Amino acid sequence: MLIVENVDVVYSDVILALTGVSLKVPDGAIVAVLGSNGAGKTTLLKAVSGLLAAEDGRVVRGTIQWDGEEIQGKDPATIYRKGIVQVLEGRRVFEHLSVLQNLVLGAHLRSDRKQVSADLERVLEYFPRLRPLLKRTAGFLSGGEQQMLVIGRALMARPRLLMLDEPSLGLAPLIVEEIAGILRLLNEKEGVSILLVEQNVRVALSLAGYGYVLENGRVVLDGPATQLRENEDVKEFYLGLTIAGARKSYRQAKHYKRRKRWLG
Repeated sequence: MLIVENVDVVYSDVILALTGVSLKVPDGAIVAVLGSNGAGKTTLLKAVSGLLAAEDGRVVRGTIQWDGEEIQGKDPATIYRKGIVQVLEGRRVFEHLSVLQNLVLGAHLRSDRKQVSADLERVLEYFPRLRPLLKRTAGFLSGGEQQMLVIGRALMARPRLLMLDEPSLGLAPLIVEEIAGILRLLNEKEGVSILLVEQNVRVALSLAGYGYVLENGRVVLDGPATQLRENEDVKEFYLGLTIAGARKSYRQAKHYKRRKRWLG
């Protein structure tokens, strides 16, 4: 479905943010993109969704194909209508609008207005916590409720590919597990493909079937999630575990140097 091939992204014609990045998201799959801050994960999502131009960024090399059609450089609304919907990092709710108004805005580019009400009910079935909050001002929701709201708003667009940027950031572990379970259901029951950007490697690799590790704007490792979970470098750097299984201190992890074979 989605094929990113040898993509370079530059900001302000000076800053090279991605170098030769390639990945695939097959139809109906969950794919994780892992990496630390500044690795290029968000830039990758914005390259797919067409949001680079708002930050003076552009794809200068390579292609991004959706169902065989090249979409790099197209405007975000066009890409959105094709079924690619991005949930931005930071729980970007419309704070002064109600929960219901936020959800309905997710369908603002749709023409099948009669189906919108049915889809609203479907979203509330996935996120029952939101049902008693429909009249509540979105800015007064908890962090977990806001994250559920922005995912629900994205679902109102009936996405074929849902791209999530750090959905677990700043949330309590129980809420993270709840949201992860909902994402798994969406994939299994609705067939929604998911491209998941996460620093929470445990959550990402428990959901995804395949994963990519980004560092300094390039893919340094990729493979099935089961293999990545057992990879010694992933364990040590991202899970904070030594080969013997002992957790490393923050000081040790901070100064960790990835093995040269990652760039081999």
